[in-house]
Amino acid sequence: MDEREFNLLADEVLAKIETAADASGIDCNRSGNVLEIECENGAKIIVNRHDINREIWIAARSGGFHFSYQDGAWISQRDQAELYAKMKALLSEQGEAISF
Repeated sequence: MDEREFNLLADEVLAKIETAADASGIDCNRSGNVLEIECENGAKIIVNRHDINREIWIAARSGGFHFSYQDGAWISQRDQAELYAKMKALLSEQGEAISF
């Protein structure tokens, strides 16, 4: 995947998460390539694109996750979870519900 394709795909991910969070009533703020999600309990989840490695990174209370694009989906290098499923689980751990 070249840089242009990565940027397009990564921007789609950030936009999709931001839209879903807004629709679910979850506070989120985007600044460039970084999306900060703040849960009611004060926990934060940070999603950003890491251009050098061409990955999407998520930082949450339960740890950090790096996702690479494989066969049409963003897959975690840590536990092989799909990105949107992992986001649902991470938010659920903080008492939040989101739909994609």
